[in-house]
Amino acid sequence: MPKHLISIHDFSRDEILETLSLAREFEKNPRQPILSDKIVASIFFEPSTRTRLSFETAANRLGARVIGFSDIGNTSVTKGETLKDTIKMVSNYSDLIVIRHPLDGSARYASEISSVPVINAGDGANQHPTQTMLDLYSILKTQGKLENLKINMVGDLKYGRTVHSLLQAMSHFNPEFLFTSPDELKMPVEYKEYLTNLNIPFSETKNLSKGLDDSDIIYMTRVQRERFTDPIEYERVKNFYSLNLSMLSGCKPNMKILHPLPRVNEISQDVDASDHAYYFEQAENGVYTRMAIISKLLGK
Repeated sequence: MPKHLISIHDFSRDEILETLSLAREFEKNPRQPILSDKIVASIFFEPSTRTRLSFETAANRLGARVIGFSDIGNTSVTKGETLKDTIKMVSNYSDLIVIRHPLDGSARYASEISSVPVINAGDGANQHPTQTMLDLYSILKTQGKLENLKINMVGDLKYGRTVHSLLQAMSHFNPEFLFTSPDELKMPVEYKEYLTNLNIPFSETKNLSKGLDDSDIIYMTRVQRERFTDPIEYERVKNFYSLNLSMLSGCKPNMKILHPLPRVNEISQDVDASDHAYYFEQAENGVYTRMAIISKLLGK
């Protein structure tokens, strides 16, 4: 059976650390054509510039060829082809599949059908494990450790799959969480119960300025229009938080601001020049972590 990465739970604590160590090696030497005999299928059923290009760059730097699509309008899906048939077909053509799909659970379903490893590049509001791996790598690089950190998650904690995956991954490392969100976008109950069962402390606030000064990581998120079924609810909460430079004066020197990008107006552009800003470097880290994940799943 092929090994997949669908949820961050598919990697143990040791496998996470091993992958981060491998990412560090790829960062030192990013051009290693160890997969020149492999084909990676990149199939994106919903738009994504950053994640798709990051995966394709990672595959190219490993020497693999990339096939796939980023617009379902040009595929047989528009003719009514099922996800099952698409995955069956693509797994015949490739050695590994990277999939993004708008439906929760679609990537897990794909992994049950595919004869080759499947990497979940985001399924609905569910999971985004490779984003989590690059987040962990960014935290490790900036803090020098993963253990005993205070993580302040801000914004869309209800639909934001990146925060759900990161919360679960960080649970291996004795964190403390602060959840900063409007009532409409609070962290779902199941994730809070998950933390409670592990005796991991967390608190909640609606006040963005309340939790900035003692956080090690501030993880900002965008309120995503595509996750809302009610456009009125989206309009009400889309501009709830905006982080600007003047709010950072009391922050710890080691504090870094992460964001899965793209941002809209939840981080003011005056923050970009701050030593606390790390979101562009964070995006670059995605190439090295995805190189590590692809090579690991292909046994290289």
